[in-house]
Amino acid sequence: MADNAWTPDSWRSKPIKQDVVYDDPKELEAVVGRVANLPPLVSSPEIDRLRAQLKDVAEGRAFLLQGGDCAESFDYCNPTAIEDKLKVLLQMSLVLLWGMRLPIVRIARMAGQYAKPRSSPYETVNGETIMSYRGDNVNSIDPACRRPDPQRLLQAYFHSASTVNFVRLLLDSGFADIHQPEAWDLGHVRNPEIRREYQSIVNRLTDSLEFMSVIGATSSQASALNTVDLYTSHEALLLEYEQALTRAVPKPLPGAEPALAGRK
Repeated sequence: MADNAWTPDSWRSKPIKQDVVYDDPKELEAVVGRVANLPPLVSSPEIDRLRAQLKDVAEGRAFLLQGGDCAESFDYCNPTAIEDKLKVLLQMSLVLLWGMRLPIVRIARMAGQYAKPRSSPYETVNGETIMSYRGDNVNSIDPACRRPDPQRLLQAYFHSASTVNFVRLLLDSGFADIHQPEAWDLGHVRNPEIRREYQSIVNRLTDSLEFMSVIGATSSQASALNTVDLYTSHEALLLEYEQALTRAVPKPLPGAEPALAGRK
């Protein structure tokens, strides 16, 4: 293997601008080792499918929609918060799909966006200089609990797993069914004109689907109308953690090099 070939730990030879310094490196090593032995959060076929769709985006055959939080809190791992984010992404993708007449690749910035980049490792709160808040998987937003805690990486894994599994459950249960776009509540939209424009799109889409149903044109494509592909993403800021969740796929396709499967 060439000296410059990429490996999951190649980052250790590069300059690190957003490093987190832990008081107990051995505790960090133990936590990362535990994470590395937990099941992956995504499968290699999901990764391959996303790569193929991103190729379509790069070549102008699809459009990429990505949205979510700047810094995700562990508290956001609850049904209402997750459903609300999915509704917004589905609403946006429906408008783009209708207007652009292109497939939409949907990527939510969630289920892992628990780290937060900072320009300085310290900040001043009420006249006192303390460690900066680096995200829920590093320390607490509470000024009294700013010590980086390796155990939060383990919490991040389980919050990510819960969020990803709930998203899968929603999509498998028909949450994204294009026959029911009116179910994606617009309570967060204050502008009445925007609400009217969206409702107009929904009405025209519903009429089109009803016509297709009457002539029997939807039966062979039912799955495409009942659900969508939706992927998750986050900034890879804590590289020990990312390395632990990067796995070699044991059975690559014929003639292909072993793939490395990331968590998102």
